[in-house]
Amino acid sequence: MKRTHLPLNALRVFDAAARHLSFTRAADELAVTPAAVGQQIRALEDMLGVVLFRRTPKGLELTGEAEAGLEALRQGFLQFEESVRAMQAGQSSQSLTIAAPRDFTAKWLAPRLARYSQGAPDVRFTLVASDDGIDFTEANLDLAILWAENAGEHEGVALNGQGLIEIASPDGNSDHVISWPGALHAEQDPLLRLGDAGLAIDAAASGLGRAVVPALLAAGDLAAGRVRKIGDAEEIRKGYWLVAPLPQWRQAKVKALVAALSAEG
Repeated sequence: MKRTHLPLNALRVFDAAARHLSFTRAADELAVTPAAVGQQIRALEDMLGVVLFRRTPKGLELTGEAEAGLEALRQGFLQFEESVRAMQAGQSSQSLTIAAPRDFTAKWLAPRLARYSQGAPDVRFTLVASDDGIDFTEANLDLAILWAENAGEHEGVALNGQGLIEIASPDGNSDHVISWPGALHAEQDPLLRLGDAGLAIDAAASGLGRAVVPALLAAGDLAAGRVRKIGDAEEIRKGYWLVAPLPQWRQAKVKALVAALSAEG
C-alpha cells in the first residue's frame, strides 16, 4: 500500500480501541463519539478485508489478525513521535543565522543584537553578508534584512525610522558630495564614491562632505554627535525589511527577535 493511501487516522483509532478494548473509552481519549470510533473501525476493516474486533459476553476482544499487526503499528507510532521530536529540536535551538548588508550590520544591527543578548544570553548569532542578495535555500538562513520596497515573496515586517536624510560633520565641509550606490546625489560629480551608505556616513563624519543616507543607519551617529542632519528627512519607497520564508518566520526564536528588532526606533 502506498504511503499516501495509509489510513493513519483510522489506525490511530484502532490503536486506542485496542488499548482500551472499548469504543467508549477510546472515544473519550480521542475526544470523539463512540459512533465515530465504530465508523473508523468498520472503514478500516473494509479496507483491510479483515475483522479486527470480536464482541463477546465479556466485551471486545482482538482477533488474531488484529493482534498480528498491533505491535508493529505501535512501534510505528513510536517512530512517528520520535520523528516529530527530532523535527521540533530545531525549534529549541538558540542559534540564529541572519543575512544583512554589511553597513546595516555595522551601523544598526550589531548594537541591537548586543542589547538583545543581555536579555537572552543563551542565544547565538551567525551573521552573513547579503550585499549580493540572499538565498534561504542555500544559506540555511533564519532571517534576512533587505533594502527593498516590500517583503517580496517572503513574510516580513518593515523596520521603523525609514526614509533618507542628508548629513555632514558637525563642523566640517558640507560643500562636497559623497556618493554611494542608491544615493540621491549619484548624478552629481562627487568628491567620493563609496561602496555603501555606512562608508558614506563615516566619510561625512570625517568632514569630507555631505551624504544622503538611510535615516535608520545614521541614527546612531546622529545621537552620538558624529554627524548633523541637513534639512528634513525625505520619504522614499524603499526601506529595511526583516524577512523570512513562512517556515522560518513561524519559529519561536525568529518571532522573538523580529518583535524585539521591529520595536526599535
